[in-house]
Amino acid sequence: MSELMASLNGLREQGQMTWSEHEQGWIGTPGEVFDALAADGFHECKREMTSSRRDCRPVGGVWQGVNPLTNSVASLIWVARPAAQPATLFIEIDGEGLPGL
Repeated sequence: MSELMASLNGLREQGQMTWSEHEQGWIGTPGEVFDALAADGFHECKREMTSSRRDCRPVGGVWQGVNPLTNSVASLIWVARPAAQPATLFIEIDGEGLPGL
């Protein structure tokens, strides 16, 4: 799978997506992960945003994509953090969590 995920691996190698042992998830920008998954061949089939009841600001969301060449499914769930901080990201490919390094 590693060779098929060159763009997503590139985010890790460049430090744009880092593992948080404390949160057991990735820290990064959802838009960069969407773009990397798209570059790796995943076509978006679902994107939903969640918002705060108090002020309607986005607080997280879900994204899913399918790679038609491999029939793999990628899922991304993110939780927004306070302003100017990257989100916590939970990434799965074919039901397997993307492991931290």
